[in-house]
Amino acid sequence: RDDQEAVEFGVPEDAIDGHAFHIYTLTSSDGSVQFQLQHNVAGRTVYAEGTADAVPFLSQKVRSETEGKVYSMINVLETGTLE
Repeated sequence: RDDQEAVEFGVPEDAIDGHAFHIYTLTSSDGSVQFQLQHNVAGRTVYAEGTADAVPFLSQKVRSETEGKVYSMINVLETGTLE
């Protein structure tokens, strides 16, 4: 990544080493309509906190289920037990 380009995109300088700034664009086939969704994550704290929330969730699943399954953070969020 180019740090200067990231700053110009809006990333705070103190989040250069850990950020996720993205814009998703959907454009109609004739180009007359455009829809954009943007999300900006500055820093790594939210990822660390998500991991800390996922550990007890997965631990409980390992203890209570007999076969392996795949889970996402949506499953963790749906429990409503975030710290």
